[in-house]
Amino acid sequence: MVLIAILIININVLYLLKRLSKYIKKLNIKKKTTIKDIANVLNISPAAVSKALHDDSRISDKTKKAVKQVAKNLNYQPNHLASALRKGKSKLVGVIVPRTNSNFFSSVIQNIEEVLNKEGYNIIITQSNESYKKECNNIDTLLFTQVDGIIASMANETVNLEYFEKVKSKGIPLILFDRGENDLNVDYIGINDYDSSHVIIEHLVNQGCKRIAHIGGYKHTRIFNNRIRGYNDALKKHNLPLDAELLIESNLSIKDGREKMTQLLHLKNKPDAVYVASDYAALGALQVLNENNIKMPEDIALVGFGDEPFTAMVTPTLTSINQHSAEIGKQAAKTFLSHAKNKVVKQSLNKIILNAKLIIRDSSDKRP
Repeated sequence: MVLIAILIININVLYLLKRLSKYIKKLNIKKKTTIKDIANVLNISPAAVSKALHDDSRISDKTKKAVKQVAKNLNYQPNHLASALRKGKSKLVGVIVPRTNSNFFSSVIQNIEEVLNKEGYNIIITQSNESYKKECNNIDTLLFTQVDGIIASMANETVNLEYFEKVKSKGIPLILFDRGENDLNVDYIGINDYDSSHVIIEHLVNQGCKRIAHIGGYKHTRIFNNRIRGYNDALKKHNLPLDAELLIESNLSIKDGREKMTQLLHLKNKPDAVYVASDYAALGALQVLNENNIKMPEDIALVGFGDEPFTAMVTPTLTSINQHSAEIGKQAAKTFLSHAKNKVVKQSLNKIILNAKLIIRDSSDKRP
């Protein structure tokens, strides 16, 4: 009797292995194993497989063990997105940034992810590369993926807000940080750009500078417009000249910094200080000044914006504004979560404005 029982068990095992081998061969040409494939191997219903994979108490331990073993052998990967969508949420949040190779944006992303991961959310990161067209494509992709919310910083080229309005019209939480437009009437987290310009001009005036140039971003972008307004008003406050040739708009790349600094050096009446609205453009300006043997800060004082890591490594070290990137990321994530927990987009908007900090370094510090 024992011998007969052993033979029956071996036959059953061989039969199961044969069926498993058959399905593995079939699945080699398939893209992905499904619950139905596991069910076919074990001759049980897909519903039973699903319950077993979720440790349903109505399924026996023996069946659970068999299902999980076959799932492992067939390299089954559960479709968490489909499961989440059946529950009405994807547990995904889209993040759009102008570029990821900036310490400011990478720090914001890191802190958004840390906060959201703790609440069971994952993020999808996209970058616009300052292109309006690519930003629109990113929004379409995120909406197609059915993200639960979008956290974004606008591209420099963005003037038309139609695609961001599309996000709002779908009832999806939209949180803007660093770059955002008041016309959209959405949550916003950033620094006080207007006051930051005042802090920079105050510092340069205290260093004895009287002819201060500004290489800024484009006026149509709110943060750069605020920095330009702050620059103009701070000059008026100190009775310094508002000279049109000292105010230059640009895309704020390293290349732009080089070109605009060269343009300023060709002026008949050169500036004795230059305030640049981005550390990358400031780096380009610094390169040109060094190449022309212009001493900083003695001949021209230089100030950037963003406090990128390289500002403490270049020669001379670069004075810059710290934008509190970590706090901006955390507050953006928390703002999204407040919407998610309320299940509807709140009518009361969250506007968080942080005071930036000036980090004074060699490029503008004339003190002995």
